[in-house]
Amino acid sequence: MSRTLIEALRTGLPTEAVLTDADVTASYAHDMASFCDAGAPAVVVLPRTVEEVQHVMRTATALRVPVVPQGARTGLSGGANASDGCIVLSLTKMDRILEINPVERIAVVEPGVINATLSRAVNEHGLYYPPDPSSWEMCTIGGNIGTASGGLCCVKYGVTAEYVLGLDVVLADGRLMHTGKRTAKGVAGYDLTRLFVGSEGSLGIVVKATLALKPQPPQQLVLAAEFGSAATACDAVCRIMEAGHVPSLLELMDRTTVKAVNDMANMGLPETTEGLLLAAFDTHDPAADLTAVGALCEAAGATQVVPAEDAAESEMLLQARRLSLTALEAVKGTTMIDDVCVPRTKLGELLEGVERIAEKYDLTIGVCAHAGDGNTHPTVCFDAQDADEGRRARESFDEIMALGLELGGTITGEHGVGVLKKEWLARELGPVGVEMQQAVKAAFDPLGLLNPGKLF
Repeated sequence: MSRTLIEALRTGLPTEAVLTDADVTASYAHDMASFCDAGAPAVVVLPRTVEEVQHVMRTATALRVPVVPQGARTGLSGGANASDGCIVLSLTKMDRILEINPVERIAVVEPGVINATLSRAVNEHGLYYPPDPSSWEMCTIGGNIGTASGGLCCVKYGVTAEYVLGLDVVLADGRLMHTGKRTAKGVAGYDLTRLFVGSEGSLGIVVKATLALKPQPPQQLVLAAEFGSAATACDAVCRIMEAGHVPSLLELMDRTTVKAVNDMANMGLPETTEGLLLAAFDTHDPAADLTAVGALCEAAGATQVVPAEDAAESEMLLQARRLSLTALEAVKGTTMIDDVCVPRTKLGELLEGVERIAEKYDLTIGVCAHAGDGNTHPTVCFDAQDADEGRRARESFDEIMALGLELGGTITGEHGVGVLKKEWLARELGPVGVEMQQAVKAAFDPLGLLNPGKLF
């Protein structure tokens, strides 16, 4: 089959776009959740055009070969992991920005465009693409769409789903479908665009996206507030939101995360704090907003409140937050990153619960969070070579997800399900919800070729 498959693929792809060397294909086997199960791909293809993607899918359908779409493989749930004998369809070579339109405030891009590249390109037109995952210097727009990713600015500007206006999608059988629109308004038919956002490559291959843009906001300023407990930090978050403030970000780092960042990057963050809250405003008078929020933090019990004096100091604080997950990985070499989102009023209970779970399993678990959204990333640090520690890590991970559901939350706010959370998706949705989602999958992919083994 492998020879027949490769020969068929080469009839519609350039020779250099079909990779068969075992060492090379193995490097495409998994995303950043390297501890999740992954198979050995039969071949990796790197198309540059829509027609080449269509050829790949027609070949896969004719030969009944599974296809695993990939972007930059920065995902954290195993959603881009290969299955045995599959075609890995890497979209990183489809990396053109096709249009930036300041009048319509849209950008049209191919899926392999890097998030940061798009952000800088639209900035040159006085525009802003808000979704900014921590991996924004590496992750692709296609991957962002596949996982419905968020970022630090979600609390004010929302997540990827709110910026995808339309898509061109190659279906499992190779047909090309267009969804959505490029106008500011449009409600014709079912919203298939939203259906594809967050589908993790299980319904079709996104080959072009029309994205909404915002006017570029003023430079933001950041405030750092130290707290003696997670409860008081989370109380401050609730006070800020209840008072009607609209920060451009509201992020939280616990003591473990702060220490990890200091150890890795010598950032000089205060390690005496139990919770470091970062609040930012990109309004026309950010200093006044920071003063008001600082007062709320002090009322909640902050031990110290330090507003940044300028953009450079603000960027340093944001860099510390962006380094959180990388720094926690350096603690033991491997991390299992939870993505539990709870109501803001339950944020303190979740963090306290995570601390108890860490003690129970004798593990280091750091928490960084998009606190303004209640979206937390409890990060279990463990040695993947230690079988017992790996077992305890998985059990603690599951307890954290169970706690999140118990508090009225969800198992994933932005990282997706992949292979890591399949069992938990079924628990969250219930049997009827799973049945209907599987029916949608069957309608788009009746042969079950697209990213098999993910989600369900």
